[in-house]
Amino acid sequence: MTAARLGPEERGAALDHMADNELDVLVVGGGIVGAGVALDAVSRGLSVGLVEARDFASGTSSRSSKLIHGGLRYLEQLDFALVREALTERGLLLGRIAPHLVRPVPFLFPLRHHWERPYVGAGVALYDTLALASTHTRGLPGHRHLTRGGALRIFPALRRDALVGAVRYWDAQVDDARYVVTVLRTAATYGAHIASRTQAVGFLREGEHVTGARVVDLESGREFPVRAKQVVNAAGVWTDDIQQMVGGRGQIHVRASKGVHLVVPRDRIQASSGLILRTEKSVLFVIPWGRHWIIGTTDTAWDLDKAHPAASRTDIDYVLDHVNSVLKTPLTRDDVEGVYAGLRPLLSGESDETSKLSREHTVAHPVPGLVLIAGGKYTTYRVMAKDAVDAVAHGLGGGVPASVTDRLPLVGADGYAALWNQRRTLARRTGLHVSRIQHLLRRYGSLVHEVLDLVAEQPELGRPLTGADDYLRAEVVHAVRCEGARHLDDVLSRRTHVSIETWDRGLAAAEEAAGLMAGPLGWDDEQLAREVEYYRKRIEAERAAQEQDSDHEADAVQHGAPDIVPQAAAARV
Repeated sequence: MTAARLGPEERGAALDHMADNELDVLVVGGGIVGAGVALDAVSRGLSVGLVEARDFASGTSSRSSKLIHGGLRYLEQLDFALVREALTERGLLLGRIAPHLVRPVPFLFPLRHHWERPYVGAGVALYDTLALASTHTRGLPGHRHLTRGGALRIFPALRRDALVGAVRYWDAQVDDARYVVTVLRTAATYGAHIASRTQAVGFLREGEHVTGARVVDLESGREFPVRAKQVVNAAGVWTDDIQQMVGGRGQIHVRASKGVHLVVPRDRIQASSGLILRTEKSVLFVIPWGRHWIIGTTDTAWDLDKAHPAASRTDIDYVLDHVNSVLKTPLTRDDVEGVYAGLRPLLSGESDETSKLSREHTVAHPVPGLVLIAGGKYTTYRVMAKDAVDAVAHGLGGGVPASVTDRLPLVGADGYAALWNQRRTLARRTGLHVSRIQHLLRRYGSLVHEVLDLVAEQPELGRPLTGADDYLRAEVVHAVRCEGARHLDDVLSRRTHVSIETWDRGLAAAEEAAGLMAGPLGWDDEQLAREVEYYRKRIEAERAAQEQDSDHEADAVQHGAPDIVPQAAAARV
């Protein structure tokens, strides 16, 4: 089956179809949960549409720790069911659903005192046991106890007095934004109709029954109704806002917790493994990420701008202080290449601390025709989607087949293992270095031929992007033609990670990338210049925010850069 594209023509066709036909399911929200709902529903034989007000994965789903994990710290909270569920999903993603996008990563858990070894060791042993208990999971290497000398051989950057030994265990990581786009392309391949930059501004009603939504194509200004038998709200931290559109007190309440991550070059920390550290609030990860490390995260309540959560100087210093407490050579702000902040949608409980709010998800049917799904974590998105579509099936009166997504590989998965084995042959055939082919295979899997075909047609696209040489120029064109990128920030922040992986945050690459996008998107010189200027202002605002001491100051500064596509006003109905 040929993978569907999410290019400009396909977007237009999707909008036309949604305007002209009643759907079984309309999904509001294009993050990982919405994408998962669309795939689950369409693979059960339902007709599906999905709208996202911004870019796909532009919220929480591109600003995570980029881990697929069971959540070791939830064992300490005795939440064994959540950990078992997440570890089962980790195994499915590694072995069957997305082996091209999800890969193993080792972590070192330093022990500060000898008495910690039996406690931590028992926890990690239980973690491994829960993973092996699933018949679906692909086993990762088991944990190992290490002496101080053994730990320092793996992580020489650690101060000798920062540990008496360690436990090494394995988890997995993912390119979060790329994964969302791949789920959406898979859903589109099975017939889902998908459009970004399309905002739901109100619900259609027949009495108390929700019968669809009014949506606005933010690119053209066109407003039209989309009729659907069931609407699924998968809006994450915007859940409460969507509930207000149907009036009355919402059944689900979500609080946003801000998590800030730093990106530093790989050579700043000498190690061959990730690191997990306890903090007074939760945990801090040092995660290998290509030629970089991702270090995070914070966990603080956020009630300001949900679209652009701002990282402050205080956030950055917090992360640096905690990681420097164990590093032989401390990191400074000058070592930080990139910073990003994301919001976790946590189910609101009685706790005043966001770190104690639930990561479990809930599904509600507040009024006939509307399903709400909220909470959860990235790793368990597929289970969340299944539960939401089960609720849809109930609302449709039954007769809907059971979920099949636990045995449905994403596009790019089939054939990936063979292509990986053939990577040197591919390198000789294309003239690209084998390391470049490896990089492409880890981003596209067996869809790598879409990128390589572009290079074959236009050899100049085989050159690296100026100022961001980890990425080929062809990848920018491919992001527009196949992956739904509509604006420069979509490419530099989510289809690639140039915005956090380069010292200048992608400014040197901006004009060239915009020029490559102009043709497929039909931009004139004025629009091209506008895209570059918007991106420049966004980066300037983010950098200025990171010099502020408080959330309110950082948020106020970051508001100085307007969105390239303004949101429409929502109506309450």
